[in-house]
Amino acid sequence: MIEVRDLTKTFGAVEAVRGISFRVEAGEIVGFLGPNGAGKTTTMRILAGIFPPTSGEVRIAGRDPARDPLACRRAVGYFPEYAPFYPDLRVAGYLRFVARMKRLPRAERAGAVAQVLAWCGLEGVAGRRVGTLSKGYRQRVGLAQALCGNPPILILDEPTIGLDPEQVVEIRDLVRALGGSRTVFFSSHILSEVEALCERVIVVARGRLVGEGTARELSERVGRRQRVVLRVDGPAEAVATALAALPGVERVAREAAAFVLEAAASADVARAAGEAMAARGWTIRELREEMPDLEQIFLRLVRDGARPQA
Repeated sequence: MIEVRDLTKTFGAVEAVRGISFRVEAGEIVGFLGPNGAGKTTTMRILAGIFPPTSGEVRIAGRDPARDPLACRRAVGYFPEYAPFYPDLRVAGYLRFVARMKRLPRAERAGAVAQVLAWCGLEGVAGRRVGTLSKGYRQRVGLAQALCGNPPILILDEPTIGLDPEQVVEIRDLVRALGGSRTVFFSSHILSEVEALCERVIVVARGRLVGEGTARELSERVGRRQRVVLRVDGPAEAVATALAALPGVERVAREAAAFVLEAAASADVARAAGEAMAARGWTIRELREEMPDLEQIFLRLVRDGARPQA
């Protein structure tokens, strides 16, 4: 549904996007991550048809935005980071205005507005002025305007920015419900939300793509270190000494009642630790390997990608 090849965008001497390429398939929910100034919003604005790329190719639902801009814009529902609202308009009136601006046929507008009010849980506030709504409900209105016209692609730039934890969960659930029937491409600084929602993530830094794939694929790419948690009935000093002697173990630490081992990815530390404890007759209470979370992967990719190119 979205295809980008060698995309660049410059503003004078500033190269905001530097030759990135990726593809988002129909029905996927894909997260777009990067630090401030990485080129996320610029890329999203290009995909939404707000301005053209300097070079490279973009395809939206199989069409070229340069040759068929109106069809591409109809295929995309865009929710910018700071969505513009008319605070004095009532919610339903604002959405009718959006439907008119999107050139929905007059006979379809009322039905389209009723549909997005229901999808976004706004029926109870349809008659209220947008400016009187909480931040969470204003974000729902932003999603509703993006959904107006039922586009197959949603591009959401920081849809949970400025929300409290309860509101974040509400918006997350809305976005999750939109997946499957639509392609959802969204950015966020809340990495736990991206990890909970997305099938894949795309990471950019300094305008370049530095990682793409599932959390597991990215962790393997960056050469993840193992983290093994062990709870065992045995003398603490002797257990720590035995664990530190295992091949590949780089660090042994105590966290609460557990030992935490860090080791190179190539070593089978969990098995070796279990065998070492069993050989000494110490009872194992818990033995598990922890996957690195998305935040650890993101920081590593961004740090590596932010290094100046030779």
